[in-house]
Amino acid sequence: MTSRGCIRRFVVGLFSLAGLWQAALLQAAPPNIVLVLADDLGFSDPGPYGSEINTPTLSELARNGISFSNYHTAASCAPTRGMLLTGVDSHRNGVPNIPETISPDQAQYENYRGTLSFKVVTVASLLQSAGYHTYMAGKWHLGDEPDLLPYRRGFERTVTMADSGADNWEQKPYLPIYEQANWYADGERTTLPEDFYSSRFLVDKIIEFIDSNRTDNRPFFAYLPFQAVHIPVQAPVEFTEKYLGVYDAGWDALREQRRARAVELGIVAPDTEMVRMSTTDDWGAYTPQQQRYHAKRMAVYAGMVDAMDHHLGRLVQYLKDIGQYGNTIFIFSSDNGAEASGGDDVRSPLMRLSLEMGGYTNDYDTLGEKGSFNSIGPSFASAAVGPLAYYKFYAGEGGLRVPLIIAGDALPVKNQWTHAFAWVTDITPTILELTGVSPPTQHFGGRRVEPISGRSLLPLISGATDRVYGESESIGYELAGNAALFQGDYKIVRNRPPVGDDLWHLYNIVSDPGETRDLAQEMPDRLQQMLEQYQDYATENQVLAVPAHYDQAFQGVYNGIRKRYTPQLLLAIATLLVLLPFYIAYRMVRK
Repeated sequence: MTSRGCIRRFVVGLFSLAGLWQAALLQAAPPNIVLVLADDLGFSDPGPYGSEINTPTLSELARNGISFSNYHTAASCAPTRGMLLTGVDSHRNGVPNIPETISPDQAQYENYRGTLSFKVVTVASLLQSAGYHTYMAGKWHLGDEPDLLPYRRGFERTVTMADSGADNWEQKPYLPIYEQANWYADGERTTLPEDFYSSRFLVDKIIEFIDSNRTDNRPFFAYLPFQAVHIPVQAPVEFTEKYLGVYDAGWDALREQRRARAVELGIVAPDTEMVRMSTTDDWGAYTPQQQRYHAKRMAVYAGMVDAMDHHLGRLVQYLKDIGQYGNTIFIFSSDNGAEASGGDDVRSPLMRLSLEMGGYTNDYDTLGEKGSFNSIGPSFASAAVGPLAYYKFYAGEGGLRVPLIIAGDALPVKNQWTHAFAWVTDITPTILELTGVSPPTQHFGGRRVEPISGRSLLPLISGATDRVYGESESIGYELAGNAALFQGDYKIVRNRPPVGDDLWHLYNIVSDPGETRDLAQEMPDRLQQMLEQYQDYATENQVLAVPAHYDQAFQGVYNGIRKRYTPQLLLAIATLLVLLPFYIAYRMVRK
């Protein structure tokens, strides 16, 4: 037998082992699935990834499964959520960008609506058709009209916030582009309780949903997309107080601390270097009072992560109490890297005035509490993704690479890391294979649907292989003109101004996850080959170029004003048109 034949038999044997493990898992009982999604959580924010933040629940899950060091999502909320729940590329599922920032030139096309298309099937719909209970509590952001809400996309019980974000203490919008905070329960508008805090409330609802059907012996799929740690960054005082003084050395010190810890844990290569972003301020240039204020901004952020972990721990304990923990598989991740919006100059009179107009303050004493608006800004955001480059919205590793933990008593791997590349569209096929549910064919529910493009991670979870994508296979990505293509250990990436230079760069993201050594000049043939593959991806998936002067922040403001105030403007114009003849007649009489 040839060496190639031996290798082939070995590989087949490994995948056969994965199949045997899956069969044993399903024979015992179809597993429950808990899919947990943090919002804007940076790569190194969880404790298992080298953070100073206390996350005992995530640490417990990491010990009970496998953690990913090379898992990627989109760099923004909605595109990730669409791909996560369908296994289909964002340009084919209708959500290539958040609806708030899609340009009118692009929005006229069906695949650029910013709402989840009915040409795709959610994993919830597939599991529901297979007999699963399906629950959701948390942020949706895939459509706010009645027919677009999650109760129409396979979820049996839901309580959802439809927008990009909202206050964590009360039912009010966090940005003036929204007239109200749009919360729904089972498809109907709902009112939040007086003692609302988002992380506690969402876990309470998931527990309530699970408990309502716990006696019928049917498995459940629970989707828990937290608001933590999306703007406004808010946390109960008892959690914030744990971190007062922790960040007094500033963002550069924190980033180096995170890098060193990631190296120590083997999450990144030992010689990993970091790019100091142009948006990172000089900590030493701030007065002691200013430093104290910025350190508390980050302390509130850490407190919000800690609170999220605490409440997730309540769900874990509940499942243990009812005897379902052993038959539950947990999947934890984030939708993108840390959020840099808000700036570092948040105490200016203009900023304070704008916050006051929205009913917020940002005073030091009450920072993070009810009525307070907080963010961490670009400098601490760069530390939260450390040692990676860039952050949310951008195609650098800091925007795209996030934590992923898959855990459960039934998994054959414990307390292990994988450095294999994985993509957000891989989650749906992984869940389907874990549960023994078939992916959709060309049709589902009487309509033609897009095929799943992701790969099941089961071979990695079972230990059957060390990668699910071959060295020559590529994954393309684009959002608002920022773009990337992954192939093996390499990545080409382009980021638009003002933070990027709008040029293509080539990196080995295994040896250089900080994207410090551009290989474009050293490896021109590889660069050209990957550029051609990216163009193939863009053509195949109908990626539209952004307008020449497109600015995501400005587009968000423009779209928000147009959506919120256009009805009033149209009413005013109509009123004027009705009154105009009377005014003309009045003027003629006066003459």
